[in-house]
Amino acid sequence: MRFLRLLPYIFLLSILSCKKEDKQIAENTAATTGSPFYVAFNKLDKKYIKQKQTSVSHYYGKIWPKDDLSGGFLVAKNGEIIFEHYGGYSNRKDKSAITADTPIHLASVSKVLTAALVLKLIDGKQLDLDQKVNTILPEFPYETITIKMLLNHRSGLPNYAYFSDDRAIWDRSMLHNQDILNLLAEHKFNLYFQPDKKFGYCNTNYAILALVIEKVTEMNYREAMKKMIFEPLGMKNTFVFDYEKDKTKVSLSYKGNGVLYDFDFLDDVYGDKNIYSTPRDLLKFDLATYSKSFLDPKLYKQVFQGYSYEHKGEKNYGLGIRMHEWETGEKLFYHNGWWHGNTSSYVTLKSDTVTMIALSNKFSYKPYKIWKMSPMFGKYPIKEDKDDLPE
Repeated sequence: MRFLRLLPYIFLLSILSCKKEDKQIAENTAATTGSPFYVAFNKLDKKYIKQKQTSVSHYYGKIWPKDDLSGGFLVAKNGEIIFEHYGGYSNRKDKSAITADTPIHLASVSKVLTAALVLKLIDGKQLDLDQKVNTILPEFPYETITIKMLLNHRSGLPNYAYFSDDRAIWDRSMLHNQDILNLLAEHKFNLYFQPDKKFGYCNTNYAILALVIEKVTEMNYREAMKKMIFEPLGMKNTFVFDYEKDKTKVSLSYKGNGVLYDFDFLDDVYGDKNIYSTPRDLLKFDLATYSKSFLDPKLYKQVFQGYSYEHKGEKNYGLGIRMHEWETGEKLFYHNGWWHGNTSSYVTLKSDTVTMIALSNKFSYKPYKIWKMSPMFGKYPIKEDKDDLPE
């Protein structure tokens, strides 16, 4: 009976051995010395890699016991990929398989990348963290809201998905970022709370940040992200979705029962969502964040600190990143996403140089569980279910 219980994990380990060559390619593409933001980490010991591969593959088997992941899953330490796996279809109708090169909708993990470009502009003195939004977008009607308040979700702005759903306000034709700004200027909707008084997660913040990027760079958001983030980092399979150009080409998303999610009138808004990427490309981004040439260390420090302490608790939000802060001093940084059938999770353990990524195009809460692997790599006071621990 014990042998039968171990079959899923034996199967996963066989995948690892069969894809040894493929994994080596992944390691080479994850951290290349040609990158302007390359950081030389210590080489991992082979015994360490084997041990962690066993632990992570066991955990993968607990999350996806039927090996039914529809997406990509990757765990890396010091830029070296310890484990990765891909499965399912990007398009169930034509049976297009998801591979390491298949871009999947990141949903709100897109915010991490949007924030990165805003921070690059701040680092380049083209923008100021405490600058008022209406000094950049004159029609923006809320005088005290700053760039920082958009980044850390302390603006109090109403959610565009709610006010645009009112047919008296919007006719449900395709909504764009400029439309959101125009509606805010026209209707001057009441704020949910006084700016900077508390935390309130809101997609509108990042839709407006995308317009800030366009105004400052004098480029479309899609082009700015490509030129300033994706291309410099070698993120070759990452792009911002364009509804008219990409709707028939991209990985589609599905409900848990496999039924296709249709596009809707919110599918051309970017900044808060609509970036497609792969686990390997997100690893390249994560590695760049360790480089002093990517962001000034003083600004970097401000990114990974909490800004909302109105209520006691371990959860907080930095500048484009969620976090757990424990009284014992440990910190865990992450961002999750959910849009239509796409669910995503990006976890970065800065003190242990570990990256964990799960992307799925079939609705599931399972990607959100990967953060519980953190105790495999460091002292994180996370309560594990017995079934989550390796035997």
